[in-house]
Amino acid sequence: MSTNKLDQLYRSVIMDHYKNPKNKGVLDDGNVTIDMNNPTCGDVIHLTMNVEDDVVKDVKFEGEGCSISMASASMMTQLIKGKSTEDATKLAHTFSDMMLGKDLDDSIELDDLEALSGVAQFPARIKCATLSWKAMEKGVSGESQ
Repeated sequence: MSTNKLDQLYRSVIMDHYKNPKNKGVLDDGNVTIDMNNPTCGDVIHLTMNVEDDVVKDVKFEGEGCSISMASASMMTQLIKGKSTEDATKLAHTFSDMMLGKDLDDSIELDDLEALSGVAQFPARIKCATLSWKAMEKGVSGESQ
């Protein structure tokens, strides 16, 4: 596939998650709550998770921000739901590596998240893409509010 068509596909995946976010809202039975913001650009994330026996049983988010930030949160919630906290943290580290332009382990399935790979070319936007992931890592490590 040509680079131009791939860029268009990635843009459409990002915009779909931005306009039609998955897992948007607040969990009434969530036992982990994290609020984080990116003061540089004004992105705000409110993440609620239900974590039982080191498994992310459910996760939802609310927030305001750019398309990159909100699309990344939507993608993250889809990927970590049902995963162990260890696997969710590994995904966060892999995503962070992708944002930094590092080589990735091909055995880890990133699904729609690959659409954000181009963000690595724009250092100022990396914090937008990683905000929800940082919130999730904080939550599963026991630093919830």
